[in-house]
Amino acid sequence: MSIEASLSDRLEQKLANHRANGLWRQRPLVTQPQSVTTQINGLTCLNFASNDYLGLANHPTIKHAAKVALSDHSLGSGAAHLISGHHLSHHLLEDELADWLGVEAALLFSTGYMANLAVQQTLAEKGDVIIADKLNHASLLDGARLSAAELQRYPHVDLNALEKRLQRARQAERQALVVTDGVFSMDGDLAPLAGIQALCQTYQAWLLVDDAHGFGVLGPEGRGSFAHFGLRPDDNTILVGTLGKAFGTAGAFVAGSKQLIDTLMQLARPYVFTTASSPIMAEATRAALSLVQTDEPRRQRLHDNINAFRTLASQANLPLMASSTPIQPILIGDNAPTMALAETLKSAGFWVGAIRPPTVPKGSARLRITLSADHSAEQIEQLVRALANAYQEQGLSHAR
Repeated sequence: MSIEASLSDRLEQKLANHRANGLWRQRPLVTQPQSVTTQINGLTCLNFASNDYLGLANHPTIKHAAKVALSDHSLGSGAAHLISGHHLSHHLLEDELADWLGVEAALLFSTGYMANLAVQQTLAEKGDVIIADKLNHASLLDGARLSAAELQRYPHVDLNALEKRLQRARQAERQALVVTDGVFSMDGDLAPLAGIQALCQTYQAWLLVDDAHGFGVLGPEGRGSFAHFGLRPDDNTILVGTLGKAFGTAGAFVAGSKQLIDTLMQLARPYVFTTASSPIMAEATRAALSLVQTDEPRRQRLHDNINAFRTLASQANLPLMASSTPIQPILIGDNAPTMALAETLKSAGFWVGAIRPPTVPKGSARLRITLSADHSAEQIEQLVRALANAYQEQGLSHAR
């Protein structure tokens, strides 16, 4: 085994490989508040690349709640939750999240990534098996890999394949934890949660649902994918949600039984060994939760926008994927034309995400269009026209 001449040599090789594969990324610099109209890299544009689905990130009610909280609370929490960082704002938010979802308890985390690592590392033991959808978010995959359990993956939303793996686990007397996104972040489709829950109940498996893109968007009062399908979580169900998408703030939570939350509070390393988030953010999120629960017209505007976009895009013969959520991908395939389309749209004043491997499988690069309740009908019409023109400029065929 050879020893590298220097750290610099190794880093340069990694970066060179990344560039050569067309995977080099840059951070767009946003210089105006989050909105459907914003300034990115000095370009004033219509933003169709944000996860701010309900338009709450710059909502005056939520900003006012944060402003008021600044006079009543410290900016920082000061410590980990279990030391002296668990403020009343955190406590109230956890109770309100649990009440909203109809579960016994909830636990705040700094990020959704940390929440997904925490659940799997804490609950899955040696001899267990984690059975995961192949298109799950990277944090679910990493959480499974870092646990002591064996990871098995099944083809995307394939209930027959899932059942076969559950049967094998049951026959071998191995505890199974089924892990899935509620709404898949790059495809925008929904997990078949009714079928998955039924299989978990049949084979006595536990179920972890990361509903980062479902909470706030789907179901009565925005209670997410489970509520969208008319389901209720049982004691073997673990829900993970993020607060930086439809809620417009930051952070994440795990929700479920009190016993689950007590276990995570005591044993989850990503919870125990990190500083609690700002109580100011907790107060802002409490205001956001109230809007998520009560502002049904806002949520309906979002779904009207989704329907309008899909109708117009279909009329323009754009290659839509099957999605009824704010995530509306247009599959291109290769990296180069995907980036070229995004650049053409950018020049026309539209900021659209260009998604490449390793975020999506090789050969499935795409434009990831995300819609907000704050987009106007005219802005959506303008986007579809720009997409059709960009396709023509790049010499691409529309329908696939």
